[in-house]
Amino acid sequence: MRSSTCVYCFARKTHSYLDLDTGQGFDSQIVVKVNAPALLRRELAARRWRGEHIAMGTNVDCYQRAEGRYGLMPGILEALRDHANPFSILTKGTLILRDLPLLRQAAAVTDIGISVSVGFLDRELWRTVEPGTPAPERRLEVVRTLTEHGIPCGVLMAPVIPFLGDAPEQLRATVRAVAEAGAGSVTPLVLHLRPGAREWFMAWLGQHHPHLVRRYETMYADGAYAPTWYQRRITRQVHDLATEYGIGPGRTRRLPAPPTPEPATGTPPEPTQLTLL
Repeated sequence: MRSSTCVYCFARKTHSYLDLDTGQGFDSQIVVKVNAPALLRRELAARRWRGEHIAMGTNVDCYQRAEGRYGLMPGILEALRDHANPFSILTKGTLILRDLPLLRQAAAVTDIGISVSVGFLDRELWRTVEPGTPAPERRLEVVRTLTEHGIPCGVLMAPVIPFLGDAPEQLRATVRAVAEAGAGSVTPLVLHLRPGAREWFMAWLGQHHPHLVRRYETMYADGAYAPTWYQRRITRQVHDLATEYGIGPGRTRRLPAPPTPEPATGTPPEPTQLTLL
């Protein structure tokens, strides 16, 4: 099955951990944890679990095409709802609307947050750099629908792609569309090129925008991230536009976890991390 993949996806490197290719292999070979809902229920029921906030979609999208076949998210959301465990989801997918009833049920018993990734509106750029993903305007419809149903939803404006999606008029058009969709926040994130993704993106750049290769080599000469001055400029521009259009910049916050008693010794327990392996 072909996945919904982005040329710049930093998760490409994780494919190499399984001795799989980070290029074409990442685009066509998907590793699916089909027992994830059952494992999640087991972990949430464990005495060591303290109800920490669970963030989904921070590496790969949990609502990519494969979810339409395997249908794992309903079981995952049901487990989180049943345990009133706070969570958040980051996605580019429109399939999340399938689970709107479950999201509303979860929101009634715990803190949840949804972020939709929309870095730009340019359709030609979208077709080539984010093949297989829903169009930007369809993602904004997700924001609008979730907001109308009382589900808090923000936009991760990511990635802002240097020299292709960072012109002032492009940033303005994107933030305006985000505001019109009813998003509660917008958080810009400049393109970063980690190993695995860097090679694939630079090959794409050489094919589609060869005149920019030298500029990218200069901008990312020191590593995976664009220079700090550039990131700050983009952040300032987007935040100013957000204020102009009446939406707040996104702020990272930790959702509260339900209190749990300390061990008899009075020593605070070690933090735990949920893994579904």
